Amino acid sequence: MAAEEKTEKATPKRRQDERKKGNVFQSNDVAAVCSMLVLFHSLKALAPIMYESFGACIHLFFLYASSPDIFWQEGGKGLFMKAVLVFFKASLPLLFIGVLTAVIVTFFQTRMAFSWDVLKFKFDRISPLKGFKRMFSLRSVIELLKSLIKITVLGWVVWFFLKGRLAELTGLMEGTVASALVYAGNTVVSLVDTVGIAFVFLGAVDYLYQWWEYEKNLRMSKQEIKEEYKQTEGDPQIKGKIREKQRQMASRRMMQNVPNADVVIRNPTHYAVALGYDSEKNRAPVVLAKGADHLALKIVEVAEANGVYIMEDRPLARGLYDTVEVDMEIPEEYYQTVAKILAFVYKLQNKDM
Repeated sequence: MAAEEKTEKATPKRRQDERKKGNVFQSNDVAAVCSMLVLFHSLKALAPIMYESFGACIHLFFLYASSPDIFWQEGGKGLFMKAVLVFFKASLPLLFIGVLTAVIVTFFQTRMAFSWDVLKFKFDRISPLKGFKRMFSLRSVIELLKSLIKITVLGWVVWFFLKGRLAELTGLMEGTVASALVYAGNTVVSLVDTVGIAFVFLGAVDYLYQWWEYEKNLRMSKQEIKEEYKQTEGDPQIKGKIREKQRQMASRRMMQNVPNADVVIRNPTHYAVALGYDSEKNRAPVVLAKGADHLALKIVEVAEANGVYIMEDRPLARGLYDTVEVDMEIPEEYYQTVAKILAFVYKLQNKDM
């Protein structure tokens, strides 16, 4: 149905909920390419150190292999531990760089989102029917095509790279073993760089595709957005009733203040503002109540019933209504006008200001 089509972009709440579930955007190809390039260049930089360490390690292991009894002789175990430490000394820096690279690439893609939901057991993961559906899903077909493209690109790049170096490779037989190893190492690094450039392009394409698919899967239908709005903001009809109830309560509290007013300024039928002044509490007169139309008539009615003086002043009534909220003091621009009105009212009531 058209109403259920997921055509709307995901809301911030939907994105946050999916992130809590561990559903975050990332491209494995980007992580793999970055790790490959960093590891091989690190291997090239650390090659001299690793060569010496592995050479010493191999020497010690061959020593044990030629004389097995040496392990049980005095100091034999110490020599064995030395060989193990030399091995780890050679391999740990490369392992550390690999782990660090993976963490950094993952951080930039996922901001290190972690969710226990990913680790929870789900029957769907071991269900044969679900597994069969995943095998023949559109995503599986696309992943298969991606793998075929990678293999094709890798084979073509390797062949093109080695084709131009066949003469150099055959000439290695006339050189020393050391020179052959150096050449082989440089050739491997150059090959990895060439393959890396090709895979960077493939990784960029995969990154864009993964982003498109992620956004597509997060899309929502209009009904889902409405339901989410109801859950987060509340049903609009209920909220409207609550606001109406709040207005009624505020209006009743405001009406209770009208009998305490000194004067009500009105614009015959449209606006009414009740003012009160207590020199011990306030620096200026305070708006005790205000209203328009029906509420204005109600304020006037309550004022008349309680003997509050009512004065008609259209500009003043409209100005106070528009610029001053209830329980707020009037602005300085109205001091003089209101002071004259209060002085007149207090004179009628024989009351001091």
